Amino acid sequence: MSNNRVEQLESTVAELESTVDGLTSELIEAKERIRVLEAELDEETPTRVPDRRNGESESADKSDGTSEAAPDDVAEAAADADDGAGDEAEDSGTDDIIVA
Repeated sequence: MSNNRVEQLESTVAELESTVDGLTSELIEAKERIRVLEAELDEETPTRVPDRRNGESESADKSDGTSEAAPDDVAEAAADADDGAGDEAEDSGTDDIIVA
């Protein structure tokens, strides 16, 4: 009876060792992919600091298509968000946060 138990434990240990080995290799591969992606991101993302040091005008910084929202737009969006959040809490009947 104890011989059977030892065999089960040895089998379980072998399975766990193979799982750990597989997860370790996946982790190493994932880290390498992350390094490659970060390197690509660093190459593609220009910094704005050199533009400012070169004395270019502020209009050159805004030519990238981004602009600030008007204060009225911000206030309206915040009010809409507050209204929507209250409706959802009332509909669900609970204030608990659910994490999926």
